[in-house]
Amino acid sequence: MSEPAMAPSPLIPIPRGPVPEAPPPRARRQIEIQIDGQSVSVPEGSTILDAARGLGIDTPTLCFLESLTPVNVCRVCVVELEGSRTLVPACSRKVEPGMVIQTDSERVRLSRRIVLEFLASSVDVSTAPTLQSYMERYSARPQRFGAFSATVAQPPKLDNDLYVRDYAKCILCYKCVEACGVDAQNTFAIAVAGRGCSSHIATEYDVPLPDSACVYCGNCIGVCPTGALMFKTEYDMRQAGAWDEFRQTRTDTICPYCGVGCDLTVHAQDGQIVRVTSPLDHSVTHGNLCIKGRFGWQFVEIQKAPKLMKNPR
Repeated sequence: MSEPAMAPSPLIPIPRGPVPEAPPPRARRQIEIQIDGQSVSVPEGSTILDAARGLGIDTPTLCFLESLTPVNVCRVCVVELEGSRTLVPACSRKVEPGMVIQTDSERVRLSRRIVLEFLASSVDVSTAPTLQSYMERYSARPQRFGAFSATVAQPPKLDNDLYVRDYAKCILCYKCVEACGVDAQNTFAIAVAGRGCSSHIATEYDVPLPDSACVYCGNCIGVCPTGALMFKTEYDMRQAGAWDEFRQTRTDTICPYCGVGCDLTVHAQDGQIVRVTSPLDHSVTHGNLCIKGRFGWQFVEIQKAPKLMKNPR
């Protein structure tokens, strides 16, 4: 009869095996291009925007976000490429050997100024600080197209307690659609409806948000550049004239609800939380959150329960 198998002693530690390591990234061929008179070498597959940012050139963008697929709709990032009949979008055009690019020529500045004027003459940009800064930078004068933003004027949609949809501020950048779709949430609760001048962001069959497939992750709010999608708390405070970002503090923390470890940035004003965001460069969330992380902070505001009476009878 064979000897009984000897089980390992719990007192003797078992040596750990090798720690798995990710394979090193494949080396990419370097491509030489010229931007605004400066030569630069960038990895193959990079975009013109990547190369420009590598040189410290501030190229304006509205529909672009690092975590989303470029959709090339705002046309604010266009640059002049030698040999190209038209201006090309820097956010999606891949670099090619020998490219000669101008990012701030008179033709580029004129195109950006006209685009910004068209946008600001048709929508309300009062809650779009980045767009306003671009308008100042390129001396855009949308008032020459008329005094009122009437193209998409409509009342805000107040159909839930978490966020407001004010499509009078929507520039159709498609960011919310991409975030709700395959780039992040895969819920597909919102999409672009209509064609041409009738194009607009909508739920399926334009039903109210509570009746749609929306899971209230709020990732569409996190990517909206104009405030067309806004926290209900922020909207109410703005309506009351109490919203003041200069008085707000930002505190980075970890979401307490589960073990994923999502990074949160808590925005507070006068000691009260007013909204929660997530850093775009966080390796876990890349700016995305769930309904609990983005909206589930009201429990912090609950007042302390009254002290119990001593020696209750």
